[in-house]
Formats: sequence, structure tokens, C-alpha cells
Amino acid sequence: MATGKDFSSDTAAPAHPRILEALIAANEGNAPSYGDDRWTARLKECMSELFGREVWTFPVLTGTAANAIALATITPPYGAVLCHEAAHILVDECGGAELLSGGARLYPLAGAGGRIDPAPVEALCARLVANGFHNHQPAALSLTQGTESGTIYAIEDLKRLIAPARARGMRIHMDGARLANAVARLGCSPAATTADAGVDVLSFGATKNGATGAEAVVFFNGALAERAIFLQKRAGHVPSKMRFLSAQLLAMLDAGLWLESARAANDMARRLADGLAEIGLAPHWSVEINEVFLTLSRGAAGRLRAAGFQFLSWGPEGETGVGLYRFVTSYATEARDVDQLLGALRSASPLE
Repeated sequence: MATGKDFSSDTAAPAHPRILEALIAANEGNAPSYGDDRWTARLKECMSELFGREVWTFPVLTGTAANAIALATITPPYGAVLCHEAAHILVDECGGAELLSGGARLYPLAGAGGRIDPAPVEALCARLVANGFHNHQPAALSLTQGTESGTIYAIEDLKRLIAPARARGMRIHMDGARLANAVARLGCSPAATTADAGVDVLSFGATKNGATGAEAVVFFNGALAERAIFLQKRAGHVPSKMRFLSAQLLAMLDAGLWLESARAANDMARRLADGLAEIGLAPHWSVEINEVFLTLSRGAAGRLRAAGFQFLSWGPEGETGVGLYRFVTSYATEARDVDQLLGALRSASPLE
């Protein structure tokens, strides 16, 4: 199932055959609507097994919905959500969390490689609190694991970020669109980088990992989850045929497919990074999951695209005509796809 020359996104990859098999199996006969089906019931059990504790799971159609529902559940209309300046919730979701929360505001924070530094968190919280009711008040900290820069938070770094935020009474959200890639890289349990580190609610991603379109909001605190079903319904993400979302998520968890697929994607990104090193090119950020960011000249990027390769521009090109570009691998990327890209890069004169 080679993806050829398409390195634009892991969402561009085809659905995993085992996901399609699960959908076909779930299509047999009638089933109760709106999540009262046996697939959704089983999913809730499996998620609790996965995290080693009781969790509350809400399947949704998109990652944007998962993030918006999660954040609206833990953030009042006057609340501030602190996040990285490149966070998906801030840059790519059209204010979904702010809309669904009824007025909460996202506050961007800087940090190298897509990771938030602790000092700006404390400084911003202190400023907002000092200004009292004139400002949104610190309510939630949103972290992305793995990050938009293709990096991950070490577990101890997560704890150092989360502990002072929780001490202020803030709730912690994690955007886990690529959680599987992070867990595969860390070699830890799913709980170690989420609930055990202090996360209250997780957006659990599957679409980037081989699903046709299925995510889940996972709460580690039952009291926080009580509002979620109403927000899920208001957001239009309680489908009548929820069994088809739950069936995909169950298939991801079955026999560890979610980690198997993530490892395959990570391995191909590592193959690309190693090949780049051989031809004297260094990725812009450390390659820790399935994203590789590379500095190229406008001419080189154009030559690659003319050869049929697909990838994303990551920010404007500078005055020198050199820009940053993102290449993403998926579970379906094969070694020959990566080697073909490396061959093209060798002859593309990347900085000319």
C-alpha cells in the first residue's frame, strides 16, 4: 500500500485494511442509535483497560470536535486556555474551542520545537490573575503530544509543566492527534504520558493513524465528563450511527494496531532523517515521530513538486528565498517511497 510521492500529511493516507474490515463487520444488521450500541459499550471498556483505570470515552468524527468539546468542558466562558503558538487548536481550528466554550480565549506561548517552556506559563498566569476580572482567567493548559513540530515531551518535562498549572487550579488538556506516535517513540504506557502525568482530558487521535475518520474525547475524571455529552450533542458529534466510529476505534486498539501503525510511520520518518544525514542535510527540528521539517530553497521545492512530490510549506519563505517545508510519513509509507524522495533531494540542490 505504498503512498508514492505524497508526503503532505498522514491524513492523506488510505484507511487501514483492518479498519475497513471492522466497518464491514459493524454493518451487519440493525443496532441501537446514538451510542447505545455494543461497539460503543465495548470501546468504553477497552479504553479503561488501555489506561489502566476507569475513563469516560466520547467518540467523535474529527479532531477539531474532540479538542473543542474537551476544552469547552473544562473551561468557563471567562477562562483562558494557554497553548503553544503553533498549536492546532490555535492555528488550524477556526476558534472552535472558543466558540463551543461560549467565550474562552486561547493564549499563545512560545517554545522551541513546538514545546511550551514552563516560565512563560507562570508569567502569563501571573499577569492574567493580577488584572483580575478585566482579563480572562487561567483555566486550562493545552499540550500537544507529539507536537506540531514533530517532537515529543519527555514525561518528566510534562510533569514539570503540569504540576504548577494544577497548583493554580487549572485543568490540563492534551491534543493527542499523534499520541500513538509519541507513545511508540517513548516506549511507555499510554497512561504514563497522559493521566499519570496529570492530564484531565485527552483528545485521542485515530484518523492520522489509519481510521477513515474517528477520534475520541477521553476523560480521566468522571466529574469533569458530566457536561461533555451535552457539548458533544450541541457540537453535532453524537451521530445516530455511532457504532461505525466506535468500531474503528476498537479496531485500532485490537492487538495493538494503533501502536503498530504508529511505529511504522515513525520508522519511515527515521529512515528519511538518516538518509538526509547521509547527503549532508539536517532536519530543522529533531525527528521524534513521523514528521520531518526541512529547509529548502524555493527552486528546490519547486523542482520536487514538478517531479510529483507533495509536501507542505511551513511558514513564509525568507528574503533569501529559503523556506521550511514539512514531510509526513504514515503507516502506509514504504521504504521505496522514502528512498525515491531521498534520490530526488540528492539531485534537487536543496539550497540553490
